[in-house]
Amino acid sequence: MRAFDYARAGSVDDAAGSAAKLIAGGTNLLDLMKLEVETPDHLLDINRIGLDRIEQADGGLRIGALVTNADCAADATVRRDYPLLARAILAGASPQLRNKATTGGNLCQRTRCHYFMDLDTRCNKRQPGSGCDAIGGFNRIHAILGASDQCIATYPGDMAVALSALDATVEIKGKAGARTLPLRDFHRLPGDDPSRDNVLEAGEVITAVTLPAPVGGRQIYRKVRDRASYAFALVSVAAIVQVSNGRISRADLAFGGVAHKPWHDPAVGQALVGQEPSPALFDRAADLLLRDARGQGDNDFKIPLLRRALAAVLTEATGA
Repeated sequence: MRAFDYARAGSVDDAAGSAAKLIAGGTNLLDLMKLEVETPDHLLDINRIGLDRIEQADGGLRIGALVTNADCAADATVRRDYPLLARAILAGASPQLRNKATTGGNLCQRTRCHYFMDLDTRCNKRQPGSGCDAIGGFNRIHAILGASDQCIATYPGDMAVALSALDATVEIKGKAGARTLPLRDFHRLPGDDPSRDNVLEAGEVITAVTLPAPVGGRQIYRKVRDRASYAFALVSVAAIVQVSNGRISRADLAFGGVAHKPWHDPAVGQALVGQEPSPALFDRAADLLLRDARGQGDNDFKIPLLRRALAAVLTEATGA
């Protein structure tokens, strides 16, 4: 790890507009600094600027950016009204990491692509223009959707997948003021600039995540991984499904482990709404989801795996 200066922010305004690298729980950033993937000259600790409360907001819920994953998953309102979020958080990392990781930091975590973490390999995300050794390399954990010829890395988190299905909103503050945007628009696909993971501009800081009013139906988070705990998703499915009079009346779905961002395809939910649940319907939904899927060799198995995971979640949610 390289030497750096350290300071503590006293307010949100201190953090917004700062040229320093912001740190809260540090569960991802410190690992990257030890590997010298990240080499900031200045760290600004934002743990003492508030933003650590969960509160009601316009019929929904506002989760401060510094609320820890553990506190969010344990919150009584989250568990009652947004169980999908609690389940997704508890499916990730370990209790020790959840005690430190924060809501805002979780959204900003970086890929766990082996080549991104290894300075001796080529990686367009780490060093733009250098190439991508994952393409044609060992790419078992890599993307099958939304990738480009510049990068096939995946977003590793669980929480953001649930937030995408819940149609959450991200609150952001910078020197120019505050702005909000749908969480589904927060993360970027790699395109020709995979070095940018999200749409945060220099000096901006996440202040909160807002959830809309709770909805009915079944909320399910299914994570398929190599071992039962402390492993990233090969594929994951977050689903909110309602059935009325024998037909699906609501289907909000998001997918993890398969793209550079939590994957949300509105066509999949639209194809389900108004239909009677059946294996044939679920198969058609999977056809839509995977219509542009492309394996890279080692990760070809993710395509049928995601199909089966979607079918299993929809079967459980609808009782089909």
